[in-house]
Order: sequence, then structure tokens, then C-alpha cells
Amino acid sequence: MHPVLLTLGSILIPAYGAVAALGVLLALFLAQRTARIAGLDRAHVWNLCVVALFSALLASRLLLVAFNWTALRLHPRWMLCLAMIHHPLLAAAGALCAALGALAVGLWHRLPFRATADALAAPLALGLAFEQLGALLAGADYGTPAGSGMAARWAVTYTQPLAARWSGAPLGVPVHPVQVYAALAYLTLALLLLVLLPQRRQAGDMAGLMLLGTGIITFLTELWRDAEGRGSLLGGALDAPQAAAVLLVLGGALLLLERGHSRANLNGKNGAVHA
Repeated sequence: MHPVLLTLGSILIPAYGAVAALGVLLALFLAQRTARIAGLDRAHVWNLCVVALFSALLASRLLLVAFNWTALRLHPRWMLCLAMIHHPLLAAAGALCAALGALAVGLWHRLPFRATADALAAPLALGLAFEQLGALLAGADYGTPAGSGMAARWAVTYTQPLAARWSGAPLGVPVHPVQVYAALAYLTLALLLLVLLPQRRQAGDMAGLMLLGTGIITFLTELWRDAEGRGSLLGGALDAPQAAAVLLVLGGALLLLERGHSRANLNGKNGAVHA
């Protein structure tokens, strides 16, 4: 694979960051369309997305600086390499701060919570798909050894030393392209959510499907991811991302519950929430 997308003199443009950034841009533009379908102010949704994005980036980078402050103080130039480091803990911290930032903007603009979550469901799934494609190029979140069976036909083998240095990917070992499995699943989920958005029965349905689908995708793809740095729970029965996946599925199921008297009155044409 190719952890470095482009070299400009002494500056390296990491493939992970470039592909993830492309996914973010596409997700932002898709959010403008889904906001209109959900009957929301597109400018407010744009502001919410931008604040959530910068909250996630700032939180993950500050966490890296805090954990590596001693080394960074001795080698300040290593700050330029922080964008190449990936870890499930960083992703969790970024997601939490993104959610808090989005919540703050949503409250400021008085955006309806469930309808806004519906509008963001498909763009988020699209962004996750591109994030996984970037991880494939970088060697991040790499898979388990593919062995000699059928999986060996589509296995990937990392040979670039930077893939091992930045992401810990094993060199010269055919592994499952688990990032591709996840990317295809997220793209399918994004398309499904986009198609179903105008037809949702109640506000919150698309958000519920997003949480449910993300939880299932995370749980299943973890079966083919290398366990290094992913934690262990219940005597090794689950890793940390799988435990989080269970919570996502439960949260999605709660959102999908029929709300009876509080069911939103949705306009069948544009999905605007009237109550």
C-alpha cells in the first residue's frame, strides 16, 4: 500500500489524511442535501458539521500531545508527525468531542435533535467509508493474517517501512483487507440511509439505523482486525471496539422504537418536521 500520497520536497502528504479529508468534504456537501430533505436550515447544519469536525481534530491532537509531551518537548519537529498516528482511543475521544460540539451548535441554533441526527446519518456513513479507505493505504487498523485459503486471493501485503512506523502494520505478511470490508459496508449503509430518508416514519429513524448499522459493521469487521492495541474485555471475548459496537446497537434500537403519541408529523415530500 501507499502511506505517503505525495512528496513535496521534505514535506510528506499522508494518504490517510488526504483520503479522509476527501471523505469529509463529500460528507459536508451531502449533508447540505440531506438537511434540505429533512427540512432543516442548511447553513445551520453546515456550521454544526464544521464545529464537530474541528472539535474532533483538536481533541485527538491534544490527546496525542498530552500522552507524548516528554518526547515532543525534546523533539519539537515530531509535532509534524502527529497526523500520521491512529489509535482507537483517539477515534473515541474525537467522536465524543465531535458529538459535544455538534450538540452545542444544535442547541444554539435550536435545531430539532432527532431530525438533525437523521440528516447527518448518511453523510457520517460516507465519511467513515473514506476514512477506512485511507486507513487501508496507510496500513492503519490492519487485518489478521489471511493464511493460505480463499482469503489469500484478495489479501494485501504491506511493504513500505512507513506503514510499520506510523501504524504498526506487519511488513511482508498477507493480511485481510478488513478496511475494504468496512468501507464497502459503510458505503452501502450511506446509500440505504439516503434512499430511506424521505420515507422515514418518524424523526430519529435514520439516526437509529445509522447507529444500528455502524454497531453491526464494527462488531463484525473486528473479527478480522489485528488485536494489537484494541483492548480486551470479558476474558478476551470482546475487544473495546466490539463493546462500543454493542452500545451502538442498543442506542440504535432505542431510537427506532415506536414513539406513539410523540411520533413526528413528517411531510411526505421533503421530510420536514412539524411537531
